[in-house]
Amino acid sequence: MLARMNYMLCAALLIAAATPSHSDEVNVYSYRQPELTAPLFEAFTEATGIDVNVVFLSNGMLERLQSEGKRTPADLIMTTDISRMAAIVDAGLTQPVDNAELIADIPAQYRGADNQWFALTNRARVIYASNDRVADGEITTYEDLADPKWKGRICTRSGTHDYNLDLTSALLAHHGADETKAWLEGFKANLARKPQGNDRAQVKAIWAGECDIAVGNTYYMGLMLADAEQSDWANSVRIMFPTFENAGTHVNVSAMALTAAAPHHDDAIKLMEFLASPEGQSLYANENSEYPVSPAVDPSPVVASWGTFTADTLPLTELPGYRADALRLVEEVNFDG
Repeated sequence: MLARMNYMLCAALLIAAATPSHSDEVNVYSYRQPELTAPLFEAFTEATGIDVNVVFLSNGMLERLQSEGKRTPADLIMTTDISRMAAIVDAGLTQPVDNAELIADIPAQYRGADNQWFALTNRARVIYASNDRVADGEITTYEDLADPKWKGRICTRSGTHDYNLDLTSALLAHHGADETKAWLEGFKANLARKPQGNDRAQVKAIWAGECDIAVGNTYYMGLMLADAEQSDWANSVRIMFPTFENAGTHVNVSAMALTAAAPHHDDAIKLMEFLASPEGQSLYANENSEYPVSPAVDPSPVVASWGTFTADTLPLTELPGYRADALRLVEEVNFDG
């Protein structure tokens, strides 16, 4: 924790010192944990000589960029879900990037309108199932989470967390408000405990026998397997890829965008090109146990071992439009209560 705080303090001081701006550096505001992006930025600096200064934010990036306005030191933002990226783009805090290399490396379905943002990796929102208490094929859809047979057997984090709100938004897009509300009520009725903790905490609860299945992102499996204190949790479950009825598996993305002010515009574009390149995507996906968005880049052996899935064809850009209604329904059923 102290090392992380020192890292963040040093990054903040470096960015504060960036006025007036100097060449050969890029300032990044990131929602991704610093230790997960450090290898990327180190490789970029080694290859180009351009320093990367990072400020890690757990929340509030939109508000910070708004308050800083044109004086922001941030050149690049990196988010861990599409909704927070969309909010920043909709606020007019980014700019389009018409760059041939980026367009060639990132498929169209993983780019924002007018190339305002570019996805780098994706992950599926899956079912973590107990190896001992859940049979293969026993749960196959997200809709199954509301089946009464799971009463008292499900764990999840808060329904108002971004990851779960995006899942509920996708359900709204597929089924409408009435069915989604009924689903939330059934889902809540099946919980073994009040929503709490993060996705890893749900897997720990399965390991401890508190529940049998949980909702979580795929990449947490890789992170837990790499942690000696959490590997037993990971080995107590397996990943199952549910789908929406008559659709695919819900996915979300990590993404980047160039800020509207970008004081180091040209160097920031170079960093974006590196992050979108096969080398950058491979590094990023491997460090985070996620799937590269480029079909030319293979997932790591660990990620590949979880199996394949068919991603939902609902355009990611549509999800933010359902977010307010998703939050309203979650609060109406008092999901976290």
